Amino acid sequence: MDHSGHGMTMDLPPFTLGRGLEWSADPFFLVACLAGLALYGWGVVRLVRRGDKWPVGRTVAFVLGVLSIMLMMCTGLNDYGMVMFSVHMVQHMVISMVSPILILLGAPITLALRALPTAGRGRKGPRELLLMFLHSRYMRIITHPAFTIPLFIASLYGLYFTPLFDTLMGSKPGHIAMMVHFLAVGLVFFWPIMGVDPGPHRPGYLMRMLELFAGMPFHAFFGIALMMASEPMIGTFKNPPASLGIEALSDQNAAGGIAWAFSEIPSVLVLVALLFQWYASDQRQARRTDRAADRDGDKELEAYNAYLASLNAQGR
Repeated sequence: MDHSGHGMTMDLPPFTLGRGLEWSADPFFLVACLAGLALYGWGVVRLVRRGDKWPVGRTVAFVLGVLSIMLMMCTGLNDYGMVMFSVHMVQHMVISMVSPILILLGAPITLALRALPTAGRGRKGPRELLLMFLHSRYMRIITHPAFTIPLFIASLYGLYFTPLFDTLMGSKPGHIAMMVHFLAVGLVFFWPIMGVDPGPHRPGYLMRMLELFAGMPFHAFFGIALMMASEPMIGTFKNPPASLGIEALSDQNAAGGIAWAFSEIPSVLVLVALLFQWYASDQRQARRTDRAADRDGDKELEAYNAYLASLNAQGR
């Protein structure tokens, strides 16, 4: 079936999971995802060939993250997402809240910094430019919670509850730009919280958890607002094709339920990742302390014992 009509006049049959998972590639996302996988693979191969190790778990996470984008944008889900609010919401939630987490756990920036060659003294190659970008004022701004949390919230309320959403859905470039925006917002929001890669804004683990829970409730409120609405709120989905056999309001209620439920999924994923990173950080710190003690004969402990002994002597 031809889906080149960008969803506005598609005569799609009723949605089933099988139809939703049929291959129907968006060229932009297909090329972008394949390029991302190829570059990541090049980086891993380059490290392995020079004898360095790269954690398999990171590679698996990155690949799953990219494949989740392809699943949303290169199958029938993308076609049905143009005319069904519920399917569109699945796309939005996965691309903004699941794909970014998996991609960030893959540490692509760390891989790039390790795989790219240095340009030499006085010259600037891709590696040097990437480092400059990471340490730029721009990056400090867009990774600060004062920017990321409002952006995360505004990408929901400011998009769906204004005419902007219908405008973007009215053209293929607009739809692509919206999906890229969802992915970018997710990456910017989750990177300072649980990203493995180095970044300019990296608060303590407790603060990261607070940042996470500051943003998540707004997703739940957004979902509840859609579920409680008494009439269709989004113009694009007000008149679904008769061939789908669905009613606009019930489809909107389903979309709200999906948005509400998805607010819990990334919270659990990120919390698990954060706790694991916190534990690993404590273990590394303990090993560094042990090595320092081995080098200096545990002078810190000896000094502490001497201090206790002096207190004991004074007590007499």
